[in-house]
Amino acid sequence: MNPYLYQDNTSKAVTSLNKKTSSWISYSIQFPAGIKTNHIEDNCVKGEYYHPQGVHSAPLVILVHGMGDLSAIPCRLLVRALAKRKIACFVLYLVTHSVRVPASMKNRIDVLNADEWFEVYQLSVTDIRQIIDWASKHPEIDPNKVAIFGISLGGFLSAIAMGVDRRIKAGVIIVSGGNAEKMARLTKNKTYRIQRSEAEYQQIQKSYTGYLTEVAEKGFENVIPPRQSFLTDPLTYASYLRERPVLMLNAARDKYIPKDTTLDFWQACGKPTIRWFPTGHSSIWLFYPAIQKQTLAFLETNLL
Repeated sequence: MNPYLYQDNTSKAVTSLNKKTSSWISYSIQFPAGIKTNHIEDNCVKGEYYHPQGVHSAPLVILVHGMGDLSAIPCRLLVRALAKRKIACFVLYLVTHSVRVPASMKNRIDVLNADEWFEVYQLSVTDIRQIIDWASKHPEIDPNKVAIFGISLGGFLSAIAMGVDRRIKAGVIIVSGGNAEKMARLTKNKTYRIQRSEAEYQQIQKSYTGYLTEVAEKGFENVIPPRQSFLTDPLTYASYLRERPVLMLNAARDKYIPKDTTLDFWQACGKPTIRWFPTGHSSIWLFYPAIQKQTLAFLETNLL
């Protein structure tokens, strides 16, 4: 069962010039979403594309922010450093960003119901896949050199997209993890905490372990999940990231993402490079210079 199948609508993309500098040129890009919903705001993928000046067949990094708008700021900062290294960038605006969020969800984006969250994941992962389709139609981009950079929710989505689409060659995943049920049980943030009895929690974990075993044997497309939420859990796709370049950057005092869930995902990915910062979830950006340095070094090694 693959909820991330879609129709490629990028031939209908609309491009408008934003800005030119000596290092890069940027455009606003829009195209119809590959999955239709009942919310008109969702049905148009929006993003910003940055291309390094004078570069033909550039590698591409897709940058995926987290909840709301603020985590798009480090994405925009990073594109300038990447452009100087002759790497093109596409900053995707998720359906949780103010430029796309449906009016009916605007004031309750933190407390969507299970079906709404499932749709957010479907749309976002297929948006990412369509960006690669869009890139393959442009000779100034090398479609064989695509990486992804995801923050928080964007990290979950990036891990899933990388798992279902092998065109993504490398990934940088920031303040993220896997095993959503464990995350919802152990998180210190009350908004995202789910109260279950110990027996119910253990039963779900047992069910998930069995499902992951089947996925490893047959592939996720060929297994019916006992719970729909298993299809939106990064841990489901972690085995597909083994032997592929992944860099994980995490906060040691993260109140949203419990350390155990980060380590679960890290181990399932084959123990890729992981770095810990002595901060909370959002305050990790106090270390932006170090994050940028490590990200650039990783991408230069695994993408260029």
